[in-house]
Amino acid sequence: MTVRVLCPTLCVEICIFLWAYAVAPVCSALEWRYKGRVCFFFLRGLACVDRTEKVNNCQDPEFSKKIRIDYYFEKVQKLKFGIYDIDNKSVDLGDDDFLGGFECTLGQIVSSRKLTRPLELKPGKPAGKGSITITAEEIKDNRAIVLEMEAKGLDKKDLFGKSDPFLEFFKKEDDGKWQLVYRTEVIKNNLNPSWKAFSVSLHTFCSGDLNKPIKVHCSDYDNDGSHDLIGIFETNVTQVQTFDCIHPEKKQKKKSYKNSGVVRVKSCRIELEYSFLNYIMGGCQINFTVGIDFTGSNGDPRSPDSLHYMSPNGINQYLSAIWSVGLVVQDYDTDKLFPAFGFGAQVPPDFKVSHEFALNFNSSSPYCQGVQGIVDAYRMALPQVRLYGPTNFSPIINHVARIASGAAQQPTASQYFVLLIITDGEITDLDQTRQAIVDSSKLPMSIIIVGVGEADFKAMEFLDGDNGVLKSLTGEPVVRDIVQFVPFREFINAPKESLAQTILAEVPSQLVSYFKMRKLSPVNPPAPVSK
Repeated sequence: MTVRVLCPTLCVEICIFLWAYAVAPVCSALEWRYKGRVCFFFLRGLACVDRTEKVNNCQDPEFSKKIRIDYYFEKVQKLKFGIYDIDNKSVDLGDDDFLGGFECTLGQIVSSRKLTRPLELKPGKPAGKGSITITAEEIKDNRAIVLEMEAKGLDKKDLFGKSDPFLEFFKKEDDGKWQLVYRTEVIKNNLNPSWKAFSVSLHTFCSGDLNKPIKVHCSDYDNDGSHDLIGIFETNVTQVQTFDCIHPEKKQKKKSYKNSGVVRVKSCRIELEYSFLNYIMGGCQINFTVGIDFTGSNGDPRSPDSLHYMSPNGINQYLSAIWSVGLVVQDYDTDKLFPAFGFGAQVPPDFKVSHEFALNFNSSSPYCQGVQGIVDAYRMALPQVRLYGPTNFSPIINHVARIASGAAQQPTASQYFVLLIITDGEITDLDQTRQAIVDSSKLPMSIIIVGVGEADFKAMEFLDGDNGVLKSLTGEPVVRDIVQFVPFREFINAPKESLAQTILAEVPSQLVSYFKMRKLSPVNPPAPVSK
């Protein structure tokens, strides 16, 4: 059983501005209102989460208080903002004047960086010509420390060979305890090792404090876990240099003891380590594509036993998966035009089998307007195609990969592609799909596979690569993990939000890993943190 703990992707602060609220037709009333105080409330669902300070007698208030909220990429976080005129000390809003409000999602705010919308008294009813502007900023020290270490003349700890040294770095917590923050690789049979350069976020390494004490253990690796200590030294980020490796017991026993070797910092630098939000708020668009299984194993769509059968409420497992993922991802694509394809069906007018036909039957423009457009195209296509086979994934994967390859030619972190494949059974072109995934792992692309029905999905789990690195038939490995497989049956009785949370949980790290691999900064990078 896999237990998933939902943790925030990041934390953001939201700033609020109001502009030109007073309008001529209601100027006299508003003039009286703005002699009182204006208060801004921040609501999520029905609960008031936070409020800004009051701004007195101001038509275009800019609120100084920033509202902090955890951000989850894989959730639709609905927010509601309300503006009230407060002219008393009561906390009850019932006796205050509501000046207007606005509803959106946190995803819309962070993907826009600055979001401006007209105020409304209620949905569809404008509150004059006033507007609200909301900006978001990530709360994170995005610096990383990059270290390259070496040692000379380490003590020999193995009876029949030299030591197998490795380093462990600890930071000192506020309670005085030492917390492990990084462990290097083991260098076999070497008393003068050079370890690979490594990068650790500065927050993890020293809590962002360059003067925080850091302790380093140099040890000899043993397979049974009883590693032998070679020596210890303490330092901080501002004092990285050459250090004597001191073994405490040897120092006490021998007056002539000097050290157990020397550890030297070959190189140390501080660089920016960009996060998912840095890329999204910096202008990266997420392009969403859907591939739907129309093979015969789904069953006759007219039969209640079919996976394509529409229940009385107009839904099935395919549509549930589309809605779950699409409602989240659509906030990160400005035009909300999503390509949608089917595979494994005989398609009109000649009813030849196709493995990448446009759901709207327009091969030159397979785009659907928003998630609702995908749903409408699916419902339109279902009665017109003949379910057939086989179940081939590689054509659709390669289709999206060709587009992603074009985006990859541009040296900017401006586009990333997410392909959702919904299928009911065993894949029939496994070797070709393995190669397609290996090729796609070099591109700005993630693949999500949702298995519907009760079929055996062992091949999908194999493609996921959680039990080992996926390789092509020729032995070429993926350069990064880009596939996430989720069986729908595990979520039938779960809250509807949990499917999207599980499906999309790995996308932020996959996006960051690609741009980091390409050494690409956000299109509009954040201002550096100074401490």
